[in-house]
Amino acid sequence: MTSQSFDNVLVTRYASKEMSRLWSSQTRYGLWRRLWLALAKAEHELGLPISEEQVAEMAAHLDDIDFPKVADYEKKLRHDVMAHVHAFGDVAPKARPIIHLGATSCYVTDNGDLVQLRDALAQIRDSLVGVIDAMATFANTWKNQPSLGYTHYQPAQLVTVGKRATLWCQDLLMDLQEVERRIADLKFLGVKGTTGTQASFLALFDNDHAKVVELEKRVARDFGFSEVIPVSGQTYTRKIDSQILSTLAQLGETAHKFGTDMRLLSHDRELDEPFESGQIGSSAMAYKKNPMRSERMCSLARFVMAQPQAAAQTAATQWLERTLDDSAVRRLILPQAFLATDAILRIYLNVVPGIVVNTAIIDRTVRRELPFMATENLMMAAVKAGADRQDVHEVIREKSMEAVKAYKSGESADIDLLDRLKQTATFANVDLESAMNASDYVGRSAQQVDEFIATEVEPIRKRYPQLLSQMAELHV
Repeated sequence: MTSQSFDNVLVTRYASKEMSRLWSSQTRYGLWRRLWLALAKAEHELGLPISEEQVAEMAAHLDDIDFPKVADYEKKLRHDVMAHVHAFGDVAPKARPIIHLGATSCYVTDNGDLVQLRDALAQIRDSLVGVIDAMATFANTWKNQPSLGYTHYQPAQLVTVGKRATLWCQDLLMDLQEVERRIADLKFLGVKGTTGTQASFLALFDNDHAKVVELEKRVARDFGFSEVIPVSGQTYTRKIDSQILSTLAQLGETAHKFGTDMRLLSHDRELDEPFESGQIGSSAMAYKKNPMRSERMCSLARFVMAQPQAAAQTAATQWLERTLDDSAVRRLILPQAFLATDAILRIYLNVVPGIVVNTAIIDRTVRRELPFMATENLMMAAVKAGADRQDVHEVIREKSMEAVKAYKSGESADIDLLDRLKQTATFANVDLESAMNASDYVGRSAQQVDEFIATEVEPIRKRYPQLLSQMAELHV
């Protein structure tokens, strides 16, 4: 059967069920009902004429939302919040007179959004910890494997496969720090009223300021917030959205860098993504093993990195106490930024534990370039044997240029620098082969991996032991 309407691919193809559920209509509007319940309960406890029976009736109907009826109400009322107020009142008729008492629409929309943002950030944090753990495990496994390093994507000094992975992991740790910060800094909007002055609640409580303050604390506490935003207009400041989406975009930067590196190394055949036995790399070229997971990661990361611009523009254009031109754009960018980020992390958790390291290719590349890596040591050996340092430098320079030219032109199948040096008087008495141990040129790579894991990763593992050893299956 063919679908007759657009399907959001972030839900149908990429994101986890958990993240999709968090941003679902059921979750969003179920939160609204819980917010109305918390408000009524606190108002009852603080002495307003709301009965326990009314509160209990609301509590019994938090999730039985009749969405067709809500749609009918909204078509008539042209107001989504009031449509839900009426639908809630239909199933809780005794509570109908006090639902939404003293509140404005942003009491449910903004507080509900903040709960969803907090819970979505927590899901991102949890997946991110799993990725860090997997990347650190990969780094430790391959910390001693020499590999050609690149600057400007040109051959440079040697590194190790594991040392390079710590660079990927370090960026992830920075992202985790930012996500944790956003969770820790997030505050509840509370009960602020139409322009943020709490005037309606002050009127309800006969100018008792202490009860209004207590009302806000109790509602916030019901949703797990210890602090409320101290001042607001009708909405919470949209800078919060901008900050959160910037944090997700930074994670997108990290993912794009890793995905790009994987694609480059896949091109060089040094690393491969997991590739399933029946997987097809190309519809035409049957021999291909394309890095489709890393390509997808880069594509999704590009989408996430584009979202902060809309959030920044929204924050910048909120007039005075609020304007409604933030509504539609936020309904788009907030859920989708999180769904795409969740999808990125799922790819990480699928790829990293299954990365294939092709040591034969890596070793071959190292052997090809190793003579250049060894030239400084060879220079010192020649000087010790009695040669002039400046003369040695010139010999190495000339023979290096000749060897590269011969290799590039096809005159030589390999870079034959050592053979050319052996034929010179300068290196006649130098043991060239003794300088050809790749492990001598990786510096402190292995030690850096050990130190990085011990000082940076292990504290994360100890803080979140339940989140280690994660893996993810991709939908497609």
